[in-house]
Amino acid sequence: MSNYVVAMEAAWLVRDVENSDDAIGVAVSEAGKRLNDQDLDYVEVEAGVTGCPACGEPLDAAFLAAETALVGLVLELTVFNADSEEHAERIAKSEVGGALRDVPLEVIEVIEEGGGDEEDA
Repeated sequence: MSNYVVAMEAAWLVRDVENSDDAIGVAVSEAGKRLNDQDLDYVEVEAGVTGCPACGEPLDAAFLAAETALVGLVLELTVFNADSEEHAERIAKSEVGGALRDVPLEVIEVIEEGGGDEEDA
């Protein structure tokens, strides 16, 4: 059994905002509050980044139209004692998805922590 760091992307809708910075702040705050209310304060919440289609430069993942924004968030947590990467993905989506109902989630990266070679002692 291994520990895995699982990163997921979430699509967060924010209404009544005037700019993308405000939308990102509201999205991170709302997501954090909903996670903390379910005792999931170990989930890290950050604004996502996307590449500019023209130049490739990184941009905040927020699209604003008619005072409504779609914000891409990155949610990251460590899953302990999972049997495989797929098992870690299922655990992470179940835990976070339960707190963030009706929020689309997609696993974007799974990294196994450590190599397990240190347990020889």
